[in-house]
Amino acid sequence: MAIYQSEQQLYNVLQGVFETIVATPANIASFTRSNLVIRMQTQEPDAEILLDGRQPPLEVFYGPRPGKANLEVTMPADLLHHIWMGTQSASEAFFSGQIKTKGNLLKAMQLLDLFRECEAVYPTIAAQHGLPQS
Repeated sequence: MAIYQSEQQLYNVLQGVFETIVATPANIASFTRSNLVIRMQTQEPDAEILLDGRQPPLEVFYGPRPGKANLEVTMPADLLHHIWMGTQSASEAFFSGQIKTKGNLLKAMQLLDLFRECEAVYPTIAAQHGLPQS
């Protein structure tokens, strides 16, 4: 059974994650100084999140947005859940082709701090929304 039952459920959880992260801007300063725009796309459910790191504070948009991103990352929503819960390795998922990217991967290194912060807060937010903890 899928972790996320709808696009709106995914957006609600991710909104909780990003609102928590934005509350401590120093933890994601490397991303907000990166001048990057990242488009995250998920499948099952199909959803799109745009992370705008061109200036503080981090801006996050939910749903399809026009415009070009520096990096596009596509993966199943359940995979994102498992990575942020710490039960799946992001590097293994990437190298096995479960995570697809378009754009400059060297610039993606700027995402690491942001991704670590997401991993730190995600389990609590997921639990608040009744998602599985494994």
